[in-house]
Amino acid sequence: MDVTKFAIPEVIFGKNSLDYLGPCAQRNGAKRVLLVSDPGLEDAGWVECLVDKLDQAGMHWAYFSDVSSNPRDSQIHRGAEFYASQRADVVIALGGGSPMDLAKGIALIASNGGRIRDYEGANRIQYPLPPMIFIPTTAGSGADISQFAIVTDEERKVKMSIISRTLVPNISIIDPNFLQTKPEWLIKASAIDALSHAVEAYVSVLASPFTEMQSLKAIELVIKNLEEAVRTKSLQSLSKLSIASTAAGMAFSNASLGVDHAIAHSLGGEFDVMHGHVHPVLLPAVMRFNLQACPEKMAMIGEIITDERLSTDEDTAMRGIEALEDFFSRLDIAMNLAELVDDRQKIPDICDLAVKDACVLTNPRSVSKEDCQAICEEVW
Repeated sequence: MDVTKFAIPEVIFGKNSLDYLGPCAQRNGAKRVLLVSDPGLEDAGWVECLVDKLDQAGMHWAYFSDVSSNPRDSQIHRGAEFYASQRADVVIALGGGSPMDLAKGIALIASNGGRIRDYEGANRIQYPLPPMIFIPTTAGSGADISQFAIVTDEERKVKMSIISRTLVPNISIIDPNFLQTKPEWLIKASAIDALSHAVEAYVSVLASPFTEMQSLKAIELVIKNLEEAVRTKSLQSLSKLSIASTAAGMAFSNASLGVDHAIAHSLGGEFDVMHGHVHPVLLPAVMRFNLQACPEKMAMIGEIITDERLSTDEDTAMRGIEALEDFFSRLDIAMNLAELVDDRQKIPDICDLAVKDACVLTNPRSVSKEDCQAICEEVW
């Protein structure tokens, strides 16, 4: 067996686990906290709830909420200036992938300097980041677990992938209570994001036994629990989605992703489309494209989705892909690219950027610009 590594934060999981925030901050040396979140969580009362816990712990804090659904490089630089002006020493992020990626960027610039685009790619961060405590309020992005940060370069209209072990937070506090206040569309988009993480990590060329078991469990949990979670918002089903998101985050953080995410990053940079809305469109087509490179693994995914094994790996895999498309169609979500973007003429440019994305390097099948275009045309 080849040497492998598996990097994850300390995870505190469960109902009311937010109560542990104060002690977690204190044992990471917090004196002056920078809290990063967004106006939606303010309106929902969660920011006030978190601030109360910091106050109870006797913690000084400053609040930064300049974040959009796809965090911008300019927001990171403003946040880093604010971090320095407040003499902060620990970063706490509350939210979905956007506030958490923003918080990673702020911590990176605060400790390493320069511009965020200087760190695009893998392993370009030289100095340690300040301690980071992340509290995900959705079940999907995996940003609270992973060594990835995805940031939009506004000038180039590109979603940059920044990858480094130093971006893994110190602690992830995962409280499923947050999910009960989320709208149905966000529960769907987040869970499908986690599903795509799990599928792509499972077939990645960097997959290991440590990532594969997490991937398969995440796929199973999303398939079995998403529809019930949307219908009932029961804490049990939402907790299962939180576990799926965490498992998928562990998998893709260590095995990376593939061409589905490479195209999704390029689409997000150009059209500002929400990440979780792209995967139901792209994922089945990408799975069909990759099938010839990893039929046994695709068959395992198909067997989990359908709970049946056909006579060949190829047949089992194709049946699983068809069942996945049926699953997405029952969720009443976009199934074609034309529903998400308004300019088909930009697809070649999107694909030119996609093949330069770091996620392409770990796709199980070699990918050209023409392959990306064929995938996009298939799902248009």
